[in-house]
Amino acid sequence: MPPANDDAPSVLVPTGVAPYSYPCLRSLGRRGVHTIAASEHDHVPVFSSRFCDETARLPSPDADLLAYKNALLDLAEREDVQAVIPIREYDAYLLSRYREEFAERAAVEVPPMETLERVHDRVKLAEAAESAGVPVPETRTLDAVEDWTGDLLVKSRYNLLADQYVDTHAPNECEEVNNVTHVHPDEEPDRDELVAEMNHTPIVQEFVPASDEYMFAALYDEGEPVATFQHRQIRGNSYTGGGGVYRESMYDPELEAVARDLLAELDWHGLACIEYMEHDETGEYYLTEINPRMWQSLPSTVQAGADFPLYYWLQSRDRREEIDPDFEIGVGSHLLYGELGYLASVLSDESPYVERPSLSETALEIGESMLRQPRFDFLRLDDPRPFVSGVLQTLTKG
Repeated sequence: MPPANDDAPSVLVPTGVAPYSYPCLRSLGRRGVHTIAASEHDHVPVFSSRFCDETARLPSPDADLLAYKNALLDLAEREDVQAVIPIREYDAYLLSRYREEFAERAAVEVPPMETLERVHDRVKLAEAAESAGVPVPETRTLDAVEDWTGDLLVKSRYNLLADQYVDTHAPNECEEVNNVTHVHPDEEPDRDELVAEMNHTPIVQEFVPASDEYMFAALYDEGEPVATFQHRQIRGNSYTGGGGVYRESMYDPELEAVARDLLAELDWHGLACIEYMEHDETGEYYLTEINPRMWQSLPSTVQAGADFPLYYWLQSRDRREEIDPDFEIGVGSHLLYGELGYLASVLSDESPYVERPSLSETALEIGESMLRQPRFDFLRLDDPRPFVSGVLQTLTKG
C-alpha cells in the first residue's frame, strides 16, 4: 500500500503475526490516525482489516535482530510516523536498548534499559518485588538449589535471551524462552537437560497454590500512573495456566495497591502488563511476571473501555490531559481459538499440582460463558476479514 501523506500522522505497529495488534489498528484507525502494520510475514490476518491503512515488510527478528531493528528505524524515520507501539518482547527490548536512536525519529513510551532488565530478569524482578514489600514466590537460580522438597517450578530466567542479558547471544541474536516445568515433589530434575532445553541457567520458584489469576495493566509517565486496568482470568491457554483466553474486567483496591507499589519501586515508564496469582489460603496477590508491551488480552481490555492504544498515542503526542482512564466492570471477552486450546489441554496437559477438570463440565462452562458474555476478541461484524483470515490460516496449517 502507498505511504501516507507527510501531513497525516501515522503510527507504526510491528505486529509479526500477533493478533493483539488488531486493537491498535482498530482504535487508532477509527480516529483518523494512519496505521502501518509491519511484519516479517507476508500473510498476516490483521493486514486484511479495514483499519490497516498500510503494510510493510520487515526482516525476521529471529534471523537477525539488528536487521529487524534497522528496518524499524527506517520506517520510523519517515516524517509522517509519530509513534512506534511495542507489540512483542523483541520490540520492547529494541525500543529500550536503542531508545535514543528511536526517539530521534518517533515517540517511544518504553522504560530505560536498566529498568527493563529488572523486569526481563526474573531474579532481579523478584528482588524488586521484595524491595517494594509485595508478595512474590521464592525465586532462585537452578544452580543455587540443593533441596528439592516442596512444590517447585522451573522457569526461564529471562523473558528474552539477548546479548544485554546473556553472553551466549551476539547483538543480532535473540530467543524467546517460555518453558515452565512442574517438578514432581522430592524428585530432583536433570539439571543439564533443563539448561540445554532453555539455553541458559533457568530459575526455580516455589509453586503458589492459586484460587484465581489476575492481570493489572497500566500506562505510566516517568513514574506516574496515567491509566490502569484489572481483569480476572477465568480460563488461560491451558487448565494449568498461561495467557488469558476468557477474562472479565474487575477492580480490587488491594490489587491496585500491590501493583502500584511495584511500579513505583521500578520508577516505571510506558506500558506494563502484570500477571498475578491469588493465594488460595492467604488471599494475597503474588507476582508472576511483567510484560513491558501490549498484551494478549488487549482486545478484551479495550472492549471494557480501557483503550490503551489510544492512551499510548495520546501520551506519545503530549496529550495526556485527553486520557479518560475509566472502564466498565464485569465485561468479559473470549479468544475463540484459545477456548478450543483450553478444552484440548484438558485431554493433553498434566501437572502434579493442578487438578485436571472434567471435559464435559469444562465444555459446559465455556458454552455458558459465551451465552452470558457474547463478546469476542477478533470476531467483529463491522470488520470480519481478520477473523476469517486467521481461521483460514489455521485450517491451512492444520
